Amino acid sequence: MQSVTNQLTRLISDIFSQLGYDPAFGSVIASDRPDRCQFQCNGAFAAAKAARQNPVEIAAHIVNILRRDHRFSNVQTVGGFINLTLNDQTILYIATQLYDDPYAGVPQTTQPETIFLDYGGPNIAKPLHIGHLRAAVIGQALKNLVRATGRTAVSDIHLGDWGLPMGLVIAQLCEGHPAAFSDSAGHLTAQQLNTLYPLAAARGKTDPDFLQTARQITASLQMGDPKYTAIWKRISELSVKDLKSTYADLCIDFDLWQGESDAAQYIPALLTLLREKHLLRHSDGALVTDVTTPFDNPPLPPVLLQNKNGGSTYAATDLAAVMQRQKDFAPNQIWYIVDKRQHLHFQQVFRCAEKAGVAAPGVLRHLEFGTMNGRNGKPFKTRDGGVMQLSELFNAVYHSAYDRLKNSPHSPKPSIADTAHDLAVAAIKFGDLCNHRSKDYIFDPEKFLAKEGKSGGFLLYTTARINSLLAKADKPPQFTLRGVYSQHERDLLLTLLMDSDACTTAWKEAAPNYICESAYRIACAFSAFYHNCPILQEQDTDKRASRLSLCLLTKKILENRLRILGISPVEQM
Repeated sequence: MQSVTNQLTRLISDIFSQLGYDPAFGSVIASDRPDRCQFQCNGAFAAAKAARQNPVEIAAHIVNILRRDHRFSNVQTVGGFINLTLNDQTILYIATQLYDDPYAGVPQTTQPETIFLDYGGPNIAKPLHIGHLRAAVIGQALKNLVRATGRTAVSDIHLGDWGLPMGLVIAQLCEGHPAAFSDSAGHLTAQQLNTLYPLAAARGKTDPDFLQTARQITASLQMGDPKYTAIWKRISELSVKDLKSTYADLCIDFDLWQGESDAAQYIPALLTLLREKHLLRHSDGALVTDVTTPFDNPPLPPVLLQNKNGGSTYAATDLAAVMQRQKDFAPNQIWYIVDKRQHLHFQQVFRCAEKAGVAAPGVLRHLEFGTMNGRNGKPFKTRDGGVMQLSELFNAVYHSAYDRLKNSPHSPKPSIADTAHDLAVAAIKFGDLCNHRSKDYIFDPEKFLAKEGKSGGFLLYTTARINSLLAKADKPPQFTLRGVYSQHERDLLLTLLMDSDACTTAWKEAAPNYICESAYRIACAFSAFYHNCPILQEQDTDKRASRLSLCLLTKKILENRLRILGISPVEQM
């Protein structure tokens, strides 16, 4: 169904058109003065400028027509602004449409479209840390949003399994764990890998000979050396199993678990294509492509595709992955949910892809995000100053949630553990997603677990409260909105009706924070309604039935939005 603002926009656009003005002037938005009206249209000013007329007169003409429409309780113009207030019967009618809508008010696409999402991006042989959190949380929510709008979404974790980090780990294994290297089917464990990676990475920065060995191993692996391939496969198996376990705790999943190695088969075709288009050149033994234009200031550096050792670069595998994804899925867009520090890399890769004809302009999008910081405003770290592993972060939030629920007089049944898990996930995800993805933010677990304020805990508490109300009703309520008996009910209904606009904006900007904001407004409006309007205690049967129906509608919309965010509602809390 169309959002209420879209319905009103269509109505007023038709009137603008009838009067000889551009229908685009009929855009309707929620009022910025809710004490005066519910909705407003400011188009008379633009229409007056275009026609060289008085905006007050144009608005007056439109208001005179709208006053004959039975759907409004009040229509007026104030200095050229058109103020609109729906009557309660119209609000109830649209609310009933919303309840009956199988998509819970999420606007649906009119054209089939496939969006390919690349998020996660961890390196194998390396434990997930908090730096991996935002890509996974934002990517999961965006995938859910794409599907909620009726589009097809395909997600890929795009593992870093084919570059220099692999060479570093294998080089370290050659020296420190020869048994594991000689017998790739045994001895090696995920725990060893988690220890090896930081040692190898640190050594690569201080030991030039070790770094050169790692580079040679990387090139040999990429050329199919059987002994390096065998240990690489064992490393991949162990690491992917460990990654899946950590992501599962956060309710994050991927349709594909492909890596750079899966795209490697397309690199020869990529290089051939670039040669044929005269875009490839040699530079100090390496292969590069120039991507800068006269309009770039400063100029973009060339894209390095193959280093002088013959090894492929991240840019080469990213471009090869584009070719693979186009062949396998032909997506309308490919979204890269990667932090903003990779801006230059993607700018180069996208420019190269477009010059080579691998992707059309506008197909590739870098949805960059900021950093997650601690309460001191600096990157979130462990108490001893190290980088916190993602499993450690989740366990800390989970245990805090468990302790709160265990000590609550209304402990959830049957499982405190399950509810604590859902609460921990809600705290972590909502705490991240309520910020626009492009912004840095402060991660405060205690704040995000709270039952009040803008938190995942508050939203779960609201859904649990609604479930409790419905469970205590004499019988399962049937949806029947019979009237609007208070301003609190009217406010909640309007908040629910305007929620579709948040979904539209979230889709247009690929930014889940708009859904978070709307879900929070719904929870606040419901809380005010709950505290000021008797529901189960209401003696008037019509009021009681209508208010229980309002609970049903709130539950439907709020739970739907939580699921888009990747958060599971709870029955009790």
